Order: sequence, then C-alpha cells, then structure tokens
Amino acid sequence: MERFELLPLVSTMEPADLRLYYPDGDQESFWRSVRESTLYEKELSEIRAEGNRLRGLPIPELTYSLFSIYSRKGSRLEYERVYFERRRILNTSVFLSLLEPEREEHLAALEDILWSVCNEYTWCLPAHLGETNITETIDLFSAETGFALSEICCLLGERLPSLLQYRIKENVNKRLFVPYLTCGPYHWETATHNWAAVCSGSIGAAALLMLKDSETLTDILLKVQGNMEYYLQGFGADGACLEGLGYWNYGFGYFVYYADLLRKRSHGEINWFQREQVRSIAMFQQKCFLGGELVANFSDSQAVGSVQLGLSHYLADIFPEVEAPPLSLRAVYSEDHCSRWAPAFRNLIWKDLTLVPVEWGSASYYLPDAQWLLSRHVSEAGAFGFAAKGGSNDEPHNHNDLGQFILLGEGTVYLSDLGSGEYKAGYFGAERYSHECNGSQGHSVPIIDGQYQTAGPESYAVVLEATTSPEEDVLVLELAQAYAYEGLQSLTRSLVWRTGELPSLSLSDEFHFDKAPAALIERMVTFCLPVVEKGFVILKGPDAQGLSIAYDDQLLYPEISVHSFYDHFGVEKTWYGVDFQVRKPSTEARYMFEFQFMNNSN
Repeated sequence: MERFELLPLVSTMEPADLRLYYPDGDQESFWRSVRESTLYEKELSEIRAEGNRLRGLPIPELTYSLFSIYSRKGSRLEYERVYFERRRILNTSVFLSLLEPEREEHLAALEDILWSVCNEYTWCLPAHLGETNITETIDLFSAETGFALSEICCLLGERLPSLLQYRIKENVNKRLFVPYLTCGPYHWETATHNWAAVCSGSIGAAALLMLKDSETLTDILLKVQGNMEYYLQGFGADGACLEGLGYWNYGFGYFVYYADLLRKRSHGEINWFQREQVRSIAMFQQKCFLGGELVANFSDSQAVGSVQLGLSHYLADIFPEVEAPPLSLRAVYSEDHCSRWAPAFRNLIWKDLTLVPVEWGSASYYLPDAQWLLSRHVSEAGAFGFAAKGGSNDEPHNHNDLGQFILLGEGTVYLSDLGSGEYKAGYFGAERYSHECNGSQGHSVPIIDGQYQTAGPESYAVVLEATTSPEEDVLVLELAQAYAYEGLQSLTRSLVWRTGELPSLSLSDEFHFDKAPAALIERMVTFCLPVVEKGFVILKGPDAQGLSIAYDDQLLYPEISVHSFYDHFGVEKTWYGVDFQVRKPSTEARYMFEFQFMNNSN
C-alpha cells in the first residue's frame, strides 16, 4: 500500500479506545466476569501470588554498577534480572488495578512503577546499545516498553493522573516515534527474524494507540509495513520458524498483536491475516511439539515449551487449521522471565472459553523449506517423539547442526539438542561456535579427524529423500558440504523412524573419502547417563525405562565424554558425548545404529 492510498484511510480512523479489546468497549464487565468465572481461576491465582510476593517491596533500582557490568565483564544477567523484575511489577500492578479497581493501593503502586519506568535512563538493554547514541537506539525491549505503556495508558485512561499520561506520551514519542522516523534505518528494519516483528510491531502498535496526527501515523505505518515484509521473508511456504518455538511465540506473537490492532483500527481494510503465508506460520506451533511439553528445540531454543494461550486461541479463531493447544501447555503468568506485557494481557482477553481443548495426537510433518522432519507418536506404551533437520549453517540464531536429531519417549529426551546457551558478550560474535551448544561438537553428528562442521551459507544439507506415513518417516541427507574436510566426497545420513507400540529409529552414515581419515567419531549427545554394554549403549531413563543404542562392535567402540555448559538462564548443565570411535577408518564405510525404547519388561 502506497502513502497516497494509506493516508486517506488513516485520516478517517476513529481514535483508539477500549473497543479494540472488549466487546462494546465494556472493560468493567469483562474484568468482573474474569473475577467471577472459575475458568480464570488459575490465571488469577498466579497474578495474585505475584502481587503478594511484590507487596511492600521497594522498586529495585537500575544502578550504574548494574548497567556497567556488561561492558566490564560481558555478563547480561545481573542488569536484566532487575530490569525484568521492574516489568513484572508493572504488569502485576496493572492487572490488579483492573481486577480490583476499588483497592486504591493497586493504583498507587501502578503510578509509582510507571513514573519509575519513565525515569529509566534507557529502555534498552546494555547488550543492545553498542557504540551508538543511546538516545537514538531502539532495541527489542525499548520498543516493547513503549508499546506496553501506550496500551496501559489506553486501558487505564483517566484513572491515571494527567501528569503520568503526559509523561508516558512524551517518553514514547521521544524514545520511539521520533528516532524511528528520523534516526534510522536500524539494522532490524531489514531483518528476516524476530527483531523486525518485535521492534516495528511494537512501534506500530504504540502509534495506533497514541498518535492522533494522521500524517505521522501514516509515515510510521508505512515503515512498519516494509519491516514486516522483511520479517515474513524469513519464513518459507512451510511456515517453519528456524529460530524455534520460543522465537515463534516472540516474533510472530508481536506480528499478530500489531496486525490485530491494525485490522481493527482500519475496520478490516488492512488485514495481514489474509495472506496464505501467515496461515502457514500460524500452524507451526502445533507441529513442533514432540510429546507433552517437549519440543523440537533446534537453534537457540528450549527443550521444554509452553503456549501463550491467548495467542493460540486468537489464531485458532482466525484459521480453522490451527489446533487449539491442550490447557496443560499453558504458560503460567510467572513463566516469562522477561515479563512481557503484550502476551500476558492477551492471555486473558483472548482466552476463548468456548473451546474444548484436546491433547495433540500422533502426527508427522516434513517442512521442506526448513528441511525439518517432525513426528509425534502416541501409543498404549506412551508418547514418543522424533525430529531431525537439514537446512544450512547460516540460519537465524544459527547452530552448526546439519543432520542433528532429537529422540524422546515418555517425558525423557534421550538424544538431545542442548538448545540455547547463556547470552553473553561474544555469544553472537566470533567465539559463537566455540560454545558447545552452538558448534557441531555439541550435536549428534560426526567429527571427522577432529574437525567440526563449518558455519556460513556454503555449509548446507541436500535432501535426498523425505517421506512421512503413519508407519514410517524417512529423512536422507547429503552432508558433505557441512564439513570443510579435504577429501570428503560424500556423507549420506539416513534416518528411518518406525512407529508402533514401542517406536524405533535406524540411523546410518555412509562415508566416501579420497583418503582414509586418521580418526572418525560418531557422536551422540545426551543428558542421560550412558552405560556401556557389549554391543549396546544404554541411556538410562526414570523407573528402569531407557533407550538402547545397538552398534557393530567390530567396527566401533564407544567412549563416554563428560561436558558442561551454561544454559540460557546461566545454570550449569552436564551433558554426555557418546563417542563411537571408528576402529579402522577407511575410504568407504557405512556405520549403522539402532535406537530402541525400553520399558520395564525389556
């Protein structure tokens, strides 16, 4: 849409009001129904528990000593814990003010935290500031904060003192609108990942809520439109989010929050949800859950996933193909360590009380653009899951992980992806692949003569076969391009997942070299304690359950290596490398493994 087309439409928009959120704009009736309905009992209990925890505590200060830790030591967590706790105070104060408007102490607490947030030197995180002018920088969290304050100002309206309303509008204008229109372009404006959606979506949403000047609003909406086009370029037709479920919730969530407000403000004239690609992206969530709360956590993602219930219900209402998730997967109020306002609010206002949630059953998917194979299998023996990937080593939040696979059963991940490490200085820089969670040394892929996979667009997989069926899923990849090893002609990895009462996985790697390497290792990555037996390695699970890995001990011998890394939350985790050493490497060889789930009777 061009400016000359958009400006007349914007000029006729009515001012933003509560009808954007509630039927007939009746906020009081909505929150009364929330208080009285047993279907919101868990959510209210969680919010009130946070209110009780925070009551009487002073607002923590973002001191200079905290702010400077990142530049001095490269550590992010110290400042961010306080920053996000302040956002938790903000969110909780708003919800309690809406739920219990008669209690003046809630509004007083809200006024104090709003004033304090407006006083912050910057809404950005120190790790995102770099060498740029701080007053001109817009990052994920400054944009989110501006969106949150704009929405809170709209919801609370005249309950907030006029000075606070003025300060919010002044800060959002100074920190978001003015730099967005005059100081860019920012790196995220042409990003094909979550930054484009979160930053531009938050600015666009804040503008839709705050701005009355149609000229300025038009200019912002046009820029956001361009940024969102770049964001969508990061998805293929299969709708896969290469950054994983967490970043799907994040980036696509903010895309949806903005698109919803834009559709409503424009009375349906501008509707991103009409795009087929958006429909495909909306279906990604239901595909990447492998069993219970466990997900395919490729890239910087977590093995345990949850759903934003409001976002999920909103998408299920728009797209019939989107399956509403089981309530057991609902993200609790305190789960988001970043304390983001927008999803927390919509988890309440978008919750569909008429939906009858059911558990997700057996299903297999192949996503050809991402080159992901995903399978969830439910039998009388339990819930099992398998995922494997090709792709390239030049993806958003990239890991060098071509040929990586995940295998789980009955709540235990036996072959794991380490997921995200702690975000510190250098994590996204030159040292990225020295971190085991990011380099191929921390994935279930071969190590050739001590060499790991390489990063970059020239490192990619070629899919030779990809099929799914109720009985068997197959993924065959050519992986030679993933390694810079001179003389490697071909490396074909074949994965065959057979479902049944107790599923099994067959893996074979076929190598062709010009000259036999000095050493060759087939590494398997697990958090489970490995036990070596004759011709088998057993990965121990709970209650005598486990997974057996059968191999040819004439060709291979296993060694167990112990490693540790710091996860995304700064917690040290121990993992094991089951290293099947090739006894006598040759120019041509094929190594096979059989993975079989075990139960108490095995």
